This record gives sequence, C-alpha cells and structure tokens, in this order.
Amino acid sequence: MVDTTAEIVLFDGFDELDAIGPYEVLENAAHAGASLDVQLVTLEETDLVTASHELRVEPDGTLGRPDLLIVPGGGWTTANGGVRAVVEDGVLPDAVDERYAEGATVASVCTGAMILAEAGLLEGRPATTHQVAAEDLEASAANVVDERVVDDGDVLTAGGVTSGIDLALWLVEREFGEDIAAAVTEELEHERRGSVFG
Repeated sequence: MVDTTAEIVLFDGFDELDAIGPYEVLENAAHAGASLDVQLVTLEETDLVTASHELRVEPDGTLGRPDLLIVPGGGWTTANGGVRAVVEDGVLPDAVDERYAEGATVASVCTGAMILAEAGLLEGRPATTHQVAAEDLEASAANVVDERVVDDGDVLTAGGVTSGIDLALWLVEREFGEDIAAAVTEELEHERRGSVFG
C-alpha cells in the first residue's frame, strides 16, 4: 500500500530537468523500497505539455490532493509561457496555496519559487531560486539565502535547474531514510552538492 503521494505539476514552458530530475529520483526511491507514488500532473486535463526546450510530455492526470507537491521553474525571463505566465495568470499559485492549506508539503525547483511566492508561501521564510530570479524573490518578502536546497519544514525550495535532483534526494532521505537515498544516489551516479539549509 502506498503511503505517500507525490505530484509534479507541469505547465507549458516548464524546464524539463526541473521536473524530470526529481521525477526520476522519486521513481527510483519507490523502486528502492520507499512507499511512494509519483505522478506528473497538470491543472487541467490535456494530452501533452510542451516544455521550455520543446520536449512534449504526456501527463498522468490532473492535480489531486498529494502529500508532496513539486513545482518546477522555467521561463521566468521569457515573454511567452513558463513561470511568468503562470504567475500572471494566478490559477496555479492559488491551487498550490490550496494544497498547502490542506496539509501538503510544497517544494519548488529553480524559478518555481516565484509560483510559491505568488501563492503567499514564502513570505518571511528562507528560500532560494535560480540566480535570475533572486532579486524578484527577495522583493516578494522571502528571506533569500544563497543555498542549493532550503528546507523550511512544509515548504522547500531549490536553486537552479540541477538542484532539483538534490532537493528530491534530500526529500527521500528526510521521509524514507538514508539507506534509500544512498541507493538512489548510487543508481543515478550522482554526486550530491551542498548542504541543506534549514
């Protein structure tokens, strides 16, 4: 029986590695014994989502009520699509806030932190993001720290792109133990970088 549900929410213009890196870590953790179900989801039903580098992904379904919700970044500095469009639209930030209020742990990768900031989850909290959005994140009243992964309990943030792998490995270690995290790290042949702030 699966105890923990994790959903990674996709939107047009998301950065591929922001989502797929954590997805692979969490899937490998499930294969290594973590009681975990991982899905790629969207807000509304759709056949395909187009990422920032034109990768097209078929989601597993729509956003449910996960225990863990991961929000990727991508497209903060571009005019079309991505995080900036999602923040301006406001629907996904509202959905993130709603899941958080219902008890979900929420994590962001890269500029996905701007979606968490728009949801009101980072005010007065330590947080990190990709360097291109650090000033904007600070302007949102977050306490921006120069760290790869920031764990503030029920809200976590990770810096640029590849830090999503370290974020997911930390979540695996935190929730399912060092042995499973070590097994996944070995499987990926990944060298974890930086300490976790928080």
